[in-house]
Amino acid sequence: MRALPALTAVLPALLLGACAPLQQVIQVPQVEVQGVRLTSLTLPGGFGRAPVANLTVNLRVTNPNPLPLRVANLAGSLIIDGANVGDVNFPNVALPARGSADQVAEVSVLVTLNTAASFLKVARGQLVTYRLDGGFTADLGPLGLQPFGPFTLSQGQWKQDPIIPF
Repeated sequence: MRALPALTAVLPALLLGACAPLQQVIQVPQVEVQGVRLTSLTLPGGFGRAPVANLTVNLRVTNPNPLPLRVANLAGSLIIDGANVGDVNFPNVALPARGSADQVAEVSVLVTLNTAASFLKVARGQLVTYRLDGGFTADLGPLGLQPFGPFTLSQGQWKQDPIIPF
């Protein structure tokens, strides 16, 4: 019958922990860009067709928590050399407890006058810096959907083989 004193010592700590904000109890998953690849860059065409940059973005999302976690939506803005070039979205990422999951997104981004220079640098094989700013919504089951962010999810340098000869 010694379980009762142990339970009375642990119960207040659990109740106080339940009062803490969820973002302090849940450790934020880590997002690492494994690779970004510009797969094609179209130029303006006839009939008002806008130029488009097609990208493949590979992420590894790691869950440091002891319980599985489902990220209902991980979204961010891709910034190249300081210019916001477009948004990426990774819906429904299932993360194992203290594990990771790889995600791939195929993204089409309209090329504007402000972003054309950044995409041309990448297409020519020149080094650029990138940043992925955003956040995510975690599905915590009975606790509901909880937003995290905004913050910088990942950043680094990007250089690939040229895809255009000029």
